Amino acid sequence: MTPDDSSGFDALPLKEGLLANLITLGYDRMTPIQAQGLPLVLKGKDLIARAKTGSGKTATFGLGVLQKLDPQSLAVQALVLCPTRELADQVGKEMRRLAQGIPNVRLLTLTGGKPIGPQKASLQHGAHIVVGTPGRILDHLQRKTLKLERLETLVLDEADRMLDMGFEEAVSDIIAATPRKRQTLLFSATYPDEIARISRRVQHQPVTVSVETTHEPGVIEQIFYQVSKHERHNALIRLFEHYQPSSALVFCRTRAQCAEVAALLNDRGISARAIHGELDQRRRDEVLALFANGSCPVMVATDVAARGLDIRSLPMVINYELPHDPEIYTHRIGRTGRAGETGLAVSLFLEGERARLNSIEADTGTPCIEDVPASLDPHSGYQLNATMETIELDAGRKQKLRPGDVLGALTGEAGLSGDVVGKIDIFDWSTLVALQRGSARKALAYFASGKIKGRRVKARRLR
Repeated sequence: MTPDDSSGFDALPLKEGLLANLITLGYDRMTPIQAQGLPLVLKGKDLIARAKTGSGKTATFGLGVLQKLDPQSLAVQALVLCPTRELADQVGKEMRRLAQGIPNVRLLTLTGGKPIGPQKASLQHGAHIVVGTPGRILDHLQRKTLKLERLETLVLDEADRMLDMGFEEAVSDIIAATPRKRQTLLFSATYPDEIARISRRVQHQPVTVSVETTHEPGVIEQIFYQVSKHERHNALIRLFEHYQPSSALVFCRTRAQCAEVAALLNDRGISARAIHGELDQRRRDEVLALFANGSCPVMVATDVAARGLDIRSLPMVINYELPHDPEIYTHRIGRTGRAGETGLAVSLFLEGERARLNSIEADTGTPCIEDVPASLDPHSGYQLNATMETIELDAGRKQKLRPGDVLGALTGEAGLSGDVVGKIDIFDWSTLVALQRGSARKALAYFASGKIKGRRVKARRLR
């Protein structure tokens, strides 16, 4: 029986451990891309899946990989290529969650912007699954620290973005290092001619599935405000003062524009951080974590920097400037209106950009509702500050630290109530812990002399 988009995962031939873990994680019904794609993946078919961010594609390929994984064979059996470090980290975290029902699964995330030495050492200990960016994966292949001769599944996640970022040659070199007999799963939000060409070269009789939208019509309210170029700054502030979102993601086109807009918002009492491709990996991880855990209510980002960002509850997306490509517009606004919630997407545009509005209307099938900033009713004295604050611990995954260990220390000897502890993000060598504002001082006082799992851990407040 082929499941439809309302079917449960128990309709599929999955291992008992995987099914039990899915229940624990709250996976109830399959999303459309999972219902269409996962049965084909489990049958060993090559797949072309056209699905956008937030569609549930990680579980589509992740469960397929884990179903046929042999934990007794300590060789790289699956490789997931992602265009950005942030997406690779997100995919790695989600696959670790999905793998909790299978003992002894080793997964490594290999991305640039981090020292290569510790990655080489981890590879020497072996891995079943590798998730990474093309540049760093190719680097390890050339150093012969990564071997793919026993690879069974290759996943190209957000393949269109990898092409946009100039990774086609690197991806081709990586594929050349894999066995000819393998399962290849290609996921792409769009399907340009280049994707079709790559598919013909690397896949064997692939089956195509497509999910066009990630939300129902009407879930995201879209409004376009016409401005002149010199009015952009004031119009942006009026948007915040009128709608008063609890958090927002502002999209800009350039690094310089991100920095300028973030500075403007902070000057007006709206707490914001900028993220773009030129930040080092540590800073990028920090900004993403602060935004996701509520310690920074506004993030100003370029499209590439925000790729892979997955915030379950985001009330508002603002396009400070419209993108040239209507599909990028769809990607941007798809960050709001998730998980059964409604969302708001507002965009500033110039009179000379009406062709972009026409393209967006044609692509989304929805008329663009236009207005002017003068119609907004700004609330004077409006400010937006974070509800959480974050501390950083100098221990992480490499020290075998788990979220439960951190929570236990904070709610035990540190004496904090569990309801003041928010998101806990564990990285290789550090951990970020979100706490309700005013709680960090007590946590820092504990870590000045306290321990986690018998080990002294240093902590500092991120500002």
